[in-house]
Amino acid sequence: MDQLNAMRAFVRVVEAGTFTRAADLLDMPKPTVTKQIQQLEAHLRAKLLNRTTRRVTVTMDGAAYYERALRVLSEIDELDSSMALSQARPSGRLRVDCSTSLAMAVLIPALPGFHARYPEIQLDLGLSDRPADLVAENLDCAIRAGEIQDQSLIARRIGEMYLITCAAPDYIARHGTPHHPSELEADHYIVGYRSAGTSRTVPFTYVDAKESIEVRGRYIVSLNEGAGYVASAVAGLGIIQAPSFMVQEHVTAGRLVPLLSGWCSAPKPLHIVYPPNRHLSNKVRVFVDWLAELFGKNDLIQRKSSLPHSEACAAG
Repeated sequence: MDQLNAMRAFVRVVEAGTFTRAADLLDMPKPTVTKQIQQLEAHLRAKLLNRTTRRVTVTMDGAAYYERALRVLSEIDELDSSMALSQARPSGRLRVDCSTSLAMAVLIPALPGFHARYPEIQLDLGLSDRPADLVAENLDCAIRAGEIQDQSLIARRIGEMYLITCAAPDYIARHGTPHHPSELEADHYIVGYRSAGTSRTVPFTYVDAKESIEVRGRYIVSLNEGAGYVASAVAGLGIIQAPSFMVQEHVTAGRLVPLLSGWCSAPKPLHIVYPPNRHLSNKVRVFVDWLAELFGKNDLIQRKSSLPHSEACAAG
């Protein structure tokens, strides 16, 4: 017995109400439909249909089996449809949420290449350090740093952020150069970065071969947005610990000076997340694959930048 075809025949008989009408809709002989139903009932050891000369009705077992069979067949049809769509040219509006700093440094400069590859996709890019509600705001996907707290989302890891400590030359001239992370709490000011999700100031973290340290220093100003966070350091308001892609340009220009290069921090994972839809649309699928490719070869994401770091950090 071909159980899948028998299930399709059963569902069609229930919906059509007669074997004759179901056979017409399935474009097969009525005896074939009748045989498939009989084989299905024998396989299940349950009577699914009550037959009369004029009409067919479902038994209690048949009603329960119909509901489940319908879901299974719908899933199979949707799977077949999604695979067919994957071969089609992706198109339509794609709504993506991303932090401003990551978008400006990495994503936006690469978008001409994405458009050349997928010219029929129109990208609606939302920029903010505030974690957006994907379902409530009708977003297709979002790029998130750190561990994913919302376990209802589907997440794909696409890279890592490497953090570097730095300050403006003017700040160092006034306050000196720290040689150990503990000095940041005792003798220095940091620029505070407030998590958009909790409004708490995020601590600096350091590790070397011997110890792991978490630093919560004094601050003159705290912010909840990355570009302003880096701008505050350039203005001499304190020391920051920021992703390399955010500070590379300022370090190269001499506006910021790397500090504590003998220490490194654990890299923060980067994910692209999307709601648990029944299937991933073609436009989202190609964007996720393109983004993984982009981050996999980007120097600022892969710690191939010219920023100094210790051998221990490089090995990690």
